[in-house]
Amino acid sequence: MTTKTMKLQGINMMTGKIVLKSGLHIGAGDTEMRIGGTDSPVIKHPHTLDPYIPGSSIKGKVRSLLELQSGLMGLTKGTPLGIRHFKELDGKEKETCRDIICLFGASGADAEELMEIGPSRLSFADAPLDEKWKSQALEQNQVFTEVKSENAIDRIKGTAMHPRFIERVPAGTQFCFSISLKMFDGDEGLEDLLLKGLKLLEMDALGGSGSRGYGRIEFQFDDTGIQEKFQTLNPLS
Repeated sequence: MTTKTMKLQGINMMTGKIVLKSGLHIGAGDTEMRIGGTDSPVIKHPHTLDPYIPGSSIKGKVRSLLELQSGLMGLTKGTPLGIRHFKELDGKEKETCRDIICLFGASGADAEELMEIGPSRLSFADAPLDEKWKSQALEQNQVFTEVKSENAIDRIKGTAMHPRFIERVPAGTQFCFSISLKMFDGDEGLEDLLLKGLKLLEMDALGGSGSRGYGRIEFQFDDTGIQEKFQTLNPLS
C-alpha cells in the first residue's frame, strides 16, 4: 500500500449554545441506590455538581444518525462503520463510508489501512452550562435538575405500577458546545457532513428516553454564516 502524505491545512472551530427544548437525561452510571434518592441521576461535574453534556454523547449520537441515514447499517449490522466495511464497498457508498470514518475515526487495529484515510478529524468537547444563563438562573432561584416520576400502567386495572424517579435537566437550560474539525487535503465537504449530522440530532433526540419526549435540543451557532446554512439545511435530501 502506498502511504499518502497528509498535511494539516487548518482547524475549523464550531461554537455556540445547545438549548434544551425538553428535559434531558444523560445518565451518570451511578447504580448505587440511596434512600430517598432518584433511580437514575444525570451526569454532573464532580466539583461543581452542575449538569453537563459529555462530548462523547453528542459525537456518538451524531455518528449513529449519519450511519443510519447513509443506509449502510444493513452492512454493519449495527456496529460502527470501519475499515473492513470501507474495503467492501464501491462507488457512492464507499465515498460516504470514507467521509464518515474521516470524521469519526475507526479502530486502531486497522492502523495500516487507516493510512489511506488518516486520523479522525473531529473533537467534541464536553458542553458545560452557559455561564450567562447559569447566572440568570441562580438569580431567579431556578433549579438545574428536576425529578420526574414515571411508571407503567396496568391495562386491566388502570393503575400505576413500578414507579421510577428519573432526574432530568429541565427544558430551557442552555449549554456551551465546542467542536473542532481538522482539515487535510481533499477534505472538502466534511464540514457540510458534520452540519448534516448535527441537524439530524436536532430533529431526533439526545440522551435517554427520546421516544418519550426527552432530549429535544436546538443548536445556536456563534458564526452567523454557519447558523444561516444550518437553518436551511435538509439532511434527508
